[in-house]
Amino acid sequence: MEQKITCLIADDEPMALDLIESYVNKTPFLELKGRCTNGFEVLDLLAKEEDIDLLFLDIQMPGLNGLELSKTLRKKNRVIFTTAFDKYALAGFKVEALDYLLKPFDYNEFLTAANRALEWFTLQRGSNNKPTISNDYMFVKADYKQIRIDYDDILYFEGLKDYIKIWLKSKPRPILTLMSLKTLEENLPADRFMRVHRSYIISLNEIKSIERNSVMINNQCIVIADKYKDDFYEFVQKKSMQ
Repeated sequence: MEQKITCLIADDEPMALDLIESYVNKTPFLELKGRCTNGFEVLDLLAKEEDIDLLFLDIQMPGLNGLELSKTLRKKNRVIFTTAFDKYALAGFKVEALDYLLKPFDYNEFLTAANRALEWFTLQRGSNNKPTISNDYMFVKADYKQIRIDYDDILYFEGLKDYIKIWLKSKPRPILTLMSLKTLEENLPADRFMRVHRSYIISLNEIKSIERNSVMINNQCIVIADKYKDDFYEFVQKKSMQ
């Protein structure tokens, strides 16, 4: 049986609350725990209901707005923002919201955001999300399936807290998977990939140039952090012509 995602909704407009509640009730994997009309009510409900996973938060609410509220939440609480103003999109992603719904939105748009939350919680609740490693390729979980990625196609990995972006030569957009760079680093072949920064693991075969403690890969300049310089330049020295 699929595990439920518990959620609450917060909006100072009664019609918006009713609409989102109807969307939640239509979505089998969502379980509504409460509805609130301002940020302070949300805090009170979270104090009583500690098992709430997901919050659908309107950004503009009286007293304590959704952005301010999101900064006070526990790490296990995830947020999908709902607002009538697209100017808040960047701010929403800066506080690591799972998604951003611009009013008026229909059920299909709501379901897309809810499915993104489902993927996040499914991966988070599962066992360690380790890549399946072979000599020439790896499998990672993304978009509800296991995706094969050939090592020769990888440019670099970019860490974003709980997620990793996998940048490929064959795709304009990265593949997003829930995993830590530390877990990835421990499983990748060390002769093909190297950690050069807190947020980056690079494909050694894709280095185009090295200058002033940075590498250039596919027009992306990646800084080599002090912690990783010795190992990196040892590799460079071994590959350099004498």
